[in-house]
Amino acid sequence: MKVTQGSDIAGFWLFVRPAERDKRSEQVRFMSLHAQLSPEAEARLEAQKRNSVITSVVISLLASALVVLILLFILLPNLLVQSPTIVTYQAGAPNEDTMDQKEINPQIQRKPSAPSSSMAKVIASTTPSPTAVPVPETEAEPNLDFGSGDDFGDGWGNGGDGGGGGFGNIPAVMRKRCSPEDRAQRLEANGGTEKCEEAVVKALDWFQTTQQKDGSWSGSHRVAMTGLALLAYLGHCETPLSEKYGETVTNAITYLVDVNTKNKGRMGTNLQSNQWVYEHAIATYAIAEAYTFCKQLGVNLPNLMESVQNGGQTIIDGQNAAGGWTYMFSEEKRNDTSVMGWCLQALKACKHSGVEFRNMTKCVRDGLEAIQGNQAASGAIGYTNASQRGDGTTLSAAGALCFQIWGKEAHSVPRKACKVINKNMKCKWAGKDTDIYGHYYASQAMINYGGKFWKEYNELFRDETLNAQNANGSWKLPGNTGHGNNNVHYVSCLATLMLEVYYRFLPGTGGK
Repeated sequence: MKVTQGSDIAGFWLFVRPAERDKRSEQVRFMSLHAQLSPEAEARLEAQKRNSVITSVVISLLASALVVLILLFILLPNLLVQSPTIVTYQAGAPNEDTMDQKEINPQIQRKPSAPSSSMAKVIASTTPSPTAVPVPETEAEPNLDFGSGDDFGDGWGNGGDGGGGGFGNIPAVMRKRCSPEDRAQRLEANGGTEKCEEAVVKALDWFQTTQQKDGSWSGSHRVAMTGLALLAYLGHCETPLSEKYGETVTNAITYLVDVNTKNKGRMGTNLQSNQWVYEHAIATYAIAEAYTFCKQLGVNLPNLMESVQNGGQTIIDGQNAAGGWTYMFSEEKRNDTSVMGWCLQALKACKHSGVEFRNMTKCVRDGLEAIQGNQAASGAIGYTNASQRGDGTTLSAAGALCFQIWGKEAHSVPRKACKVINKNMKCKWAGKDTDIYGHYYASQAMINYGGKFWKEYNELFRDETLNAQNANGSWKLPGNTGHGNNNVHYVSCLATLMLEVYYRFLPGTGGK
């Protein structure tokens, strides 16, 4: 069929294949639409294109600006912030100025003396220590008795008459004792006097003259007696780098580390006796605190860190199923407050050391609960149950201190126990009712409690303790010679620690 020039366009499509017809239809439709755009429509289309381009550019610029702001937010603080001098305080501690950072003084050397074999064997500073010679100060804690299986036992022996810098990373509760200026300020602020500091130095001098060649002290319970003396030196911030007492401190540490190493982590003069659990806890407390100082000072004492770890883990693993401790780390469910007091103090020193221990948190929690289980409704804490012994003050002070040093100063246990101390405790050095062992704990518990209780207790014990010191720096035996108070070295260690209480630790609470 022939299609003429004037034919209807629809007729033409009848003779085109369907697929070809669809394709051409689209082309025609597109051309028709295109052909129908007016100049105004084309102008609007161009305007829309320009707007789209502008919008895209603006969005890109905003996104770039946002990225720049985020980068500045992340990087700017790192460029501006400087490392501050960190001084932490326990709850209720008075406001204090930050400690001046001491610089190492490599010029200071100890006066020449014949170094002991232990000194030569042990001290090996990894580098010229970037610290100044430490100012005399220490932190120690005596133990609660050496018992026979009932109450506190027969005592510790037969009697006898027996400075610093670079401490920035040491816990503030320990570091603040290392500044002579701060010690003086704390003495005045907390009710101490210059005589307290003079008495402490005289005692440290006496300990130095009575130390045995192997670094130990005393004839019986030598491990515990050495631990107590070492704690007294550390409480005054005396370390292996101290000019005056450095060799004495080093030899004491060496003796305890040797005992620990030979006995695979256990420390006691006689590991077959009931009392070695006390000795172990005291010695662990002492070497843990010594390690904390030595680590910061860059002093490397062989096997010290391992001894701390093994000593602390022995305490943790020796806890019984009832949550406490008893003689010889027995599994017997007998929660002996006198043993528990030393174990919990030793574990606190281990915690400060930064050494890792298995099950520390649960162990401490269970230990505090065990002490609480021995507290009577009156607030007095008993020996192995809630039955009160004597006036109830000695073990009440031990239990209160354990709660306070583990951050539980506001708990009802220490608050009720401190009321018992405030009401019943006596301190007449020659009197039969004065228990120096109890006062070792009470001096710490009451300064932590603070307020009226501390003021009254300070008036009770301070001058009595000062007046009982002998001219040579040791202390007279008290009227009550029980609980180990029949050994001059032991009593002198406790008295020294009592007089260091003004600066040894930061108060743990502002309670009234």
